[in-house]
Amino acid sequence: MHPMYLPEVEGREPTGHYAESIAQLRGAGMPVPQIMHLFAFKPEMTEHFSRFAHEVMRGPSPLSAGQRELIAAFTSRRNDCLF
Repeated sequence: MHPMYLPEVEGREPTGHYAESIAQLRGAGMPVPQIMHLFAFKPEMTEHFSRFAHEVMRGPSPLSAGQRELIAAFTSRRNDCLF
């Protein structure tokens, strides 16, 4: 995975809700999704967005969670963004 454009965000010690997930991924030698670095950078500012995104992707909807994931992956690909 390519480094972010904001190395001070990616290089900073993670805090908050995402810190443990980042540590587990690193411990397993797996890449850490860049959005997790952003959420861990200032958790007090990103917690609301995280809850919103979770509700959009997993909350009640006429679309299944799989369909919503597929739409998100398709949109990300069209925007040249790794999903």
